[in-house]
Amino acid sequence: MARKTARELVAEAKSRIENLDNEQLEAEIAAGAVVVDIREANEREQSGAIPGAIHVPRGLLEFVADPESPMHRDEFDFDRRIVLHCATGGRSALAAAALQDMGFTNVAHLEPGFNGWAAEGKPVEEVEPVWRPD
Repeated sequence: MARKTARELVAEAKSRIENLDNEQLEAEIAAGAVVVDIREANEREQSGAIPGAIHVPRGLLEFVADPESPMHRDEFDFDRRIVLHCATGGRSALAAAALQDMGFTNVAHLEPGFNGWAAEGKPVEEVEPVWRPD
């Protein structure tokens, strides 16, 4: 098997998934899409979040999406529109491709990521810090 870089994997994923810009995401939100923020908790605490987005860290996504998993969340319904985002679009492209591999057919990702969303002045809400032991 040939070796691939992370950049190559992301490019391959982006070639087979739906890539949305900020305006398209706004329309998806208005239409009731589930927006899933796959960034780590500390990223959300530092930068904020897209209002209404649910948080599922990338490392848990497949388990939370799988209806047979004890970690499953109802938002992950095969019939619902799901739009993923990370900070810059790489992790969310890989995540959208993984959901497609699981059988989700109505999935997309935010191409510019959260950083592109925030840089364009789109709505951002503060995120409460996750409790951590001292």
